[in-house]
Amino acid sequence: MPGIDTSRPFIKVRIAVLTVSDSRTIAEDKSGQTLVDRLEAAGHILADRKIVKDEISDIQKTVKQWIANADVDVVISTGGTGVTGRDVTPEAFAGLYEKEIPGFGELFRMLSYQKIGTSTIQSRASAGVAGGTYLFALPGSTGAVKDAWDDILVHQLDYRFMPCNFVELFDRLQEHEKRSKG
Repeated sequence: MPGIDTSRPFIKVRIAVLTVSDSRTIAEDKSGQTLVDRLEAAGHILADRKIVKDEISDIQKTVKQWIANADVDVVISTGGTGVTGRDVTPEAFAGLYEKEIPGFGELFRMLSYQKIGTSTIQSRASAGVAGGTYLFALPGSTGAVKDAWDDILVHQLDYRFMPCNFVELFDRLQEHEKRSKG
């Protein structure tokens, strides 16, 4: 049965929060603030927080800076995952992924379906790994952010969660680079 193994120590994860929006400010960013509140309540560290416009180049520039920053373990974005012309977050992230984590989007939509029905089909939530950093692209609604955090990420970003979690894999995310240098 999955759950927390209290014999394992809690490990703080350093998380950067990115809001993708042409119109929001930090003061108006309810979804980004929801992520910040939840990650801090779980005991993790807010490594950075930014808002960028719905432009692939702007999104990638910020995410690349965080990937290169040893003080960022995880990037979670909110916004830009729909199907309209301005929704480009999945494309921006896909251009950075070394490895995609397709199960994240699949699981998110399955959980979301239980709450919003077939409307979940409009979400292109995605996840992957780049440069040893986990990247998660969430929809911009506060409800979607809560669902992704409360039902998936709070568990997978907790080293104590068993039978497995993303945190225990941090040291192995860049094994391919070690092999190619050796």
